[in-house]
Amino acid sequence: MKRLAALLFVVSMMFLLSACSDDQTAKDGLDQFVDNWNAQDFDKMYEQLTEESQKEISKEDFVKRYTDIYDQSGVSDLKVTAGDVSEDEEKSDADTQQLPLSVSMQTVAGDVNFDKDAELVKVDGEDGATWKVNWDPSYIFAQLNDNESVRITSVEPERGRILDTNGEELAFNATVPSIGIIPGQLEGEGMTRDETLDQVAELLEMDREDIDSLLEQSWVTEEVDVPIKTLRPDQRDLASEVTSLPGVQSTDTTSRYYPYGEAAAHLTGYVKKVDAEFLEKDDNASNYDANSSVGSTGLESVYEAQLRGTLGWKIYTVSEDSDEQEVIAETDVKNGEDVELTIDINTQEKIYDQLKDDSGASVALDPKTGATLALVSAPSYDPNNFIFGWNDEEYEKLSNDENSPFSAKFNKAYAPGSTIKPLTAAIGLENGVITPDEKKHIEGLKWDNDGKFGNYSVTRVSESLSDVDLEDALITSDNIYFAMTAVDTGAENFEKGLKSFGFDEELDYAFPTATSSISNEGLDNETLLADSGYGQGQVLMSPLHLAAAYTPFINDGNLIKPTLLKSEAEEATVWHEGVLPKDGADAITEGLRGVVEDERGSAHNPVVDGLTLAGKTGTAELKQSQDDENGTENGWFVAYDYDKQDMLISMMVEGVQDKGGSHYTVEKVKNVFK
Repeated sequence: MKRLAALLFVVSMMFLLSACSDDQTAKDGLDQFVDNWNAQDFDKMYEQLTEESQKEISKEDFVKRYTDIYDQSGVSDLKVTAGDVSEDEEKSDADTQQLPLSVSMQTVAGDVNFDKDAELVKVDGEDGATWKVNWDPSYIFAQLNDNESVRITSVEPERGRILDTNGEELAFNATVPSIGIIPGQLEGEGMTRDETLDQVAELLEMDREDIDSLLEQSWVTEEVDVPIKTLRPDQRDLASEVTSLPGVQSTDTTSRYYPYGEAAAHLTGYVKKVDAEFLEKDDNASNYDANSSVGSTGLESVYEAQLRGTLGWKIYTVSEDSDEQEVIAETDVKNGEDVELTIDINTQEKIYDQLKDDSGASVALDPKTGATLALVSAPSYDPNNFIFGWNDEEYEKLSNDENSPFSAKFNKAYAPGSTIKPLTAAIGLENGVITPDEKKHIEGLKWDNDGKFGNYSVTRVSESLSDVDLEDALITSDNIYFAMTAVDTGAENFEKGLKSFGFDEELDYAFPTATSSISNEGLDNETLLADSGYGQGQVLMSPLHLAAAYTPFINDGNLIKPTLLKSEAEEATVWHEGVLPKDGADAITEGLRGVVEDERGSAHNPVVDGLTLAGKTGTAELKQSQDDENGTENGWFVAYDYDKQDMLISMMVEGVQDKGGSHYTVEKVKNVFK
């Protein structure tokens, strides 16, 4: 009997021990809660709350509150850690335990860290005891109390300015009038509501329907000021006139402004409001909010990171009356930095005035330093219209313009025509294929390389000279002379020579620019090689690179790297050293002087007294075949002041076939140098 009693005792103890082993410890409960918290599984977190806590907040509200606050605060790198528990705490039979935990996270406003004693309550169940968390809002942020909310606000940085070399503002943040309407005050001074709105629409050049739509927004009341249109800085008189009407008022706001409009549009570009797609997908979206602007085109886009600055953020608690209580995290706003350019806006405007009625591009450099003085493209547009609003007809007209006014041309690549001939000469001189005084014997108007070109031949304009030296060849722009020079140089050396001038090399330049290219698939035959020598092969150059390519002729044979940032232009940077001998550079300059000063030169007319220019014209024929008589022509002129050596201009005008060819461009460039 005693043996049976002992056996029953052992079995009962085993049962009790087994039952106890099913009980969860407080530490186990906290670890489970922490795991769900780190996973941001708010549904499972809610299941671990005490019944009392769940009475205070529904599951739906609990999940939504965590999700909204974490999303709006930009929470990342969340790390919740349960603290160590002593042996005595582990064995405690108390029904309530306080266990330590620590929370750290990254937010848009910086690091948030706090420690907390979590209160866990033992709950007995059929399957053993479990531990629930006695939750309150301080688990979200330590500063958050009952009946308080979390608010996240941002402070928009002041965007940096774009400045020319003399500090003139090309893009800045202007104080401008914003016109608003108070709907309940539109009647008065002898005017009905409709009469007032019609007058507002007329003065602001808006459709009445658009104004009505703004006034019909769901949030609008009779007493609220409804923004209608932001005016430009120079429209203060208009603001005064329209605010003389009943119910119309003006308040000052800040807006991006481009004072030089069309003249610098493709250079500066413009900003636009961020959209939902940007905020969702862009890698840098955390530095923007729904009220932010972002560079869309031009330097506004290229230097977005520098101009933008950094949002300031503040996460704080507010009472039921929306009064601020405690700051949870805060980062100061960092304003954007100015971008200082080498551009001289006076030169920019002078060149634009010459090009504005045509389609083309122009670049001006300081040939000694490489500083970019102007980057011009035409036709153009007013970037302010993207800020203050477009006239629908004007926008549609520009959008359908075949000359693409919204697209910059100064950074695109084009056939350079005869403007490449000085480069061919330089390569020939460097390779010893020609000398300045050597004469080539050329008979007639055509050359087929002793029949090696098949049915093709290179044609020159005049056969008045049969013995042609370098200076004569440049002055008369003799196609055959330069075709011969290219062929005599050979494909390998000619390509090598062009590469020494920066061809097939990405230009390290502040404004994205097309890489100039020699050919599509190599100079695989002498016909293509010959054509490339005088600018009618597959050679493509940007106006920027073409301007830079003439810098060796006044820098002892050194190719100077063009720069756009003022900080990089204090001293000249040699892009490629010694692309031709100094005496060769001097000889080419003499020939280019003759192009302008010799009566035979293609840039002789119009004669402008006092100018000391050297340069080269070029006509790029855009034809389907050699016999095509309906092709178009681009007229080029590259020129520099050989005396002052302070400016070099490359200019290209499209469609000059009925305007006198490249002579049309010559006059425009000379007008800039006057």
